[in-house]
Amino acid sequence: MSTTATDRPGTEEPEHKPKFTFPSALTILAIVTVAVWLLAFLIPSGAYDRNGKGAPVEGSYHRVDSGQSFVDRLNDLFLAPVNGLYGVQDEKSGIVGPDMAGELYGSAGVFLFVLAIGAFITVVFATGALDRGIGRLAHRLRDRGAMLIAGVMIVFSVLGTVEGFAEETLGFYGLIVPLMLALGYDRMVAVGAIILGAGIGVLCSTVNPFATGVASSAADISLGDGIVLRFVMWIVLTTVTIAYVIRYAKRVQKKPERSLSGFLPGDREQTAADAGEVPELTSLHKAVLVLVALVFAFMIFSVVPWASALTGKADATPYGFELGWSFPQLAALFLCAAVLVGVVARMGEQQVSSTIIQGAADFISPALVIVLARGVTVIMNNSKVTDTVLHSIEGVVKGTSSGLFAIIVFVVNLPLAFLIPSTSGHATLAMPILAPLADFAGVSRSVVVTAWQAASGWMNLWVPTTAVTIGGVALAKVGYDKYLRFVWPLLAILFLLICVFVALGAALT
Repeated sequence: MSTTATDRPGTEEPEHKPKFTFPSALTILAIVTVAVWLLAFLIPSGAYDRNGKGAPVEGSYHRVDSGQSFVDRLNDLFLAPVNGLYGVQDEKSGIVGPDMAGELYGSAGVFLFVLAIGAFITVVFATGALDRGIGRLAHRLRDRGAMLIAGVMIVFSVLGTVEGFAEETLGFYGLIVPLMLALGYDRMVAVGAIILGAGIGVLCSTVNPFATGVASSAADISLGDGIVLRFVMWIVLTTVTIAYVIRYAKRVQKKPERSLSGFLPGDREQTAADAGEVPELTSLHKAVLVLVALVFAFMIFSVVPWASALTGKADATPYGFELGWSFPQLAALFLCAAVLVGVVARMGEQQVSSTIIQGAADFISPALVIVLARGVTVIMNNSKVTDTVLHSIEGVVKGTSSGLFAIIVFVVNLPLAFLIPSTSGHATLAMPILAPLADFAGVSRSVVVTAWQAASGWMNLWVPTTAVTIGGVALAKVGYDKYLRFVWPLLAILFLLICVFVALGAALT
């Protein structure tokens, strides 16, 4: 029997220093929550006067007393996750709390949507149809992986630029991740295709009613103003982003050791592109796959504001066939679809029930991440420091050249996009102040809208307070630190391209 070094007398096993492990998504958001809570003590509370539409009136900022004692602030920190789930915003005071009366401010709808998606995907996988279907598709596309990546990203980008398709992408990880693994790529390719595909579309929104529509309305301009600039910008930035993801994918496929995300146990075994003949799909498998395709197609149809998207008018009267569904309806859709898939696949009642429960349990982590991200904005709202942050930029953007003004608008909106990850909320608060400043700089207000939405979209590609990013990497089981390593060169490229586009747009107006 051979003798190892540790078996020899007098030989001590070297001590292994513990390696630094990047915190989980939940820990990151917990740290962000505490940091924002502490900053709220240093930032003076203030508010703008509101007009009849609830928008801030320029020049009306004034200091106000938040009305919060230390105990109140401590209570906000303690209840941040709760408020992030089902906090309600009081109509009069604007304070968010679990026992207020008003509109729901928390992300309960998105939370349940993620759990429902988990239940649906888990039931689908339990039928074996998706596994075999992915294998068949991977076998057919084994030489056309780049085409698949480009196709997925183009579809998501189109949906993002037209109707703000972002959080809805959380439902596609269960399909895209196994497919990319089957093609010989890693999980990062799936993350890039989904997050960057939809994100770049939202960044370059053309007629997205939730970003461009809200911002244009707040700026008192038409949704169509500046659409040419945004359309050209969308084509260029989408092309650059697709090329970036495909370049990384080919590198990983050729040399798996260069993967930034690495591979989990079983990931490499999912590769079917180079395998022999894949078993044929049975009629039951085909029925399940058709049902899955119909469910996702119906989901997309149900959330698109077709009248606004097709007419370019933010206030267009909805067509009679529009459903206008949001997360509560989508959660119900996927729960019903999970049961229906079980029935079609002839799974017994016991198996369907246990599989749905298991699927929801597997997706509880990303669901909690989304809740914590929303809780951060509740602290900002209740301490009344958001308007103070907005007021601090008023003196920065005045008296500059048109091109520099547009770039400054883009830059100053970056931290605001971090503090206010909601595009609609960000637009409603910021645009009534930023848009009038464009008049003094001799710049079209549409350029301000483009610069604002580019900042919001750029930040939402990576900040940990957005559910799309932090929830996406959690669903794909990719470390957030590894995603940052993957995306930062692209972020730098996009930053420069955005500055060029908004500066040219301002110079040409």
